[in-house]
Amino acid sequence: MRGALLDDTGKVLEERSFSHGLLTVKSGEFASVFENCFGDWMQAPDALCLMSGMVGSKQGWLEVPYCPCPAGFAEIAANLTWVEPGRLAIVPGLSCENDGVPDDTHLQRIPDVMRGEETQIFGALQLLGLQEALAVLPGTHSKWVQAQAGRIQSFSTFMTGEFFALLRQHSILSRSLPAGDGEFDSKAFDQGVTLALRSNSLLQTAFSTRTLSLFDRLPAEALPSYLSGLIIGEELRAQTLQANAHVVIIGSETLTQRYQRALALRDVSSQRVGSEATWAGLWAIAQTLDPSFLNQ
Repeated sequence: MRGALLDDTGKVLEERSFSHGLLTVKSGEFASVFENCFGDWMQAPDALCLMSGMVGSKQGWLEVPYCPCPAGFAEIAANLTWVEPGRLAIVPGLSCENDGVPDDTHLQRIPDVMRGEETQIFGALQLLGLQEALAVLPGTHSKWVQAQAGRIQSFSTFMTGEFFALLRQHSILSRSLPAGDGEFDSKAFDQGVTLALRSNSLLQTAFSTRTLSLFDRLPAEALPSYLSGLIIGEELRAQTLQANAHVVIIGSETLTQRYQRALALRDVSSQRVGSEATWAGLWAIAQTLDPSFLNQ
């Protein structure tokens, strides 16, 4: 859980981070946890707090319905769920429908969802002065997002980080991998990305993590970086990217650096935006609200 105190121009005055994840807060205790972590910030008479992410899920403070794409600031603001009217609200996540199986009634369109990433995307667009962008948000469930005219048009989810963890910890590959990830090996990572981009399936390339170790082609300490490259490379291989494509990468420094490196191996330019995107997005959403409604 992270929070930032912003001044009346949107500048970050203070940031706080806590170990409280969604599953560590029991039902009915969200208000007390919030008060303990950020209650002093809310003492100001004109204080406004917007929250995004899994706090609006079924397991969160309040379940907030998804807002369908395409969506921009107007749709987001209209679909805020107020915990405390005029002072404390939860930003809705987004949903979209992607092409599926044309001749199957139930699978013609496949739903996808996000919570929290929409705020980061809006913030990145504000910070970079963009109205249109192709963006990726790396993580447990990576999101590839198409934004046009300042609105999120569509997106798709890739379980990249989760697949890495599953293969890293619970597959036969775990017997070859060292206990810890150790230092990042850029050469091994690049090798993994390159093989993935030239192959047809991760189901086949993943096993090379084991065989390269068996035949002493790669040292054990390089294998986590190699496997990371394979999986991120597989994600990139699945993208339809134009020759002149430019990608905005939003997220932590560690992951955005890897994605920028992987995209360069595919001859795709990119730029990175960090955690400041979240605060810029929440600030931008707040600016769309009716001042007469706030702090009544």
